[in-house]
Amino acid sequence: MTYIELVNKVLLRLRESTVSTVQGSGNSNTYARLVGEFVNEAKSQVEAAWDWSALRNTLTLTTTADVFNYELNGSQNNFKVLDVLNDTSNFNMEYRDAAWFNQEFLTAVPQKGAPYFYNFNGVSTDGDTQVDIYPIPDAVYEIRFNVTLRNLPLSGDSDRMVIPSRPVILLATAMAIEERGEDGGQQSVNAYQMAKSALADEIALDAARHPEDTIWYQV
Repeated sequence: MTYIELVNKVLLRLRESTVSTVQGSGNSNTYARLVGEFVNEAKSQVEAAWDWSALRNTLTLTTTADVFNYELNGSQNNFKVLDVLNDTSNFNMEYRDAAWFNQEFLTAVPQKGAPYFYNFNGVSTDGDTQVDIYPIPDAVYEIRFNVTLRNLPLSGDSDRMVIPSRPVILLATAMAIEERGEDGGQQSVNAYQMAKSALADEIALDAARHPEDTIWYQV
């Protein structure tokens, strides 16, 4: 569903007039932009509540001998790792914290070989996460990061959201009702309960595609 469609769905639930663009001028668009903020906040919360099938992706980096730091292209510093595979050597890599990496690089003679460990270390000028790997590669290896890659905030009318739309619409509506302060708060409580129920339903449906995963969510 597109950004403009999501905003208009929320506006209708609020008994407001729909708009032809989110970013236009005028009083109606001023409120539409506020609703757009609620839509993006709701999208972020729903994206973070579950490892959605639609967000699962694989980011690949190819090593160069004697280089241990790489940019994880396309990550935009907005992802969750599911697992990391050294696809060349056919084994799963393990995370180690910065202190462990410092120990290996600064107080010992660094090893070279097939990378087995990884650690995230900063962000590039392009906004992508940088990753250190160890041992230092002694050849070319293909490293695959299986991740849930969350979308950037919606901004253009035609920007498309790929996760289920119903919990996002209901949660954004609840936020808008709460902002208005209607009904002494009870209406917003009911709206949040509807959003939570819709999210649970969508997670259960998506989880059926991944029976190996444990169902959990939070709003």
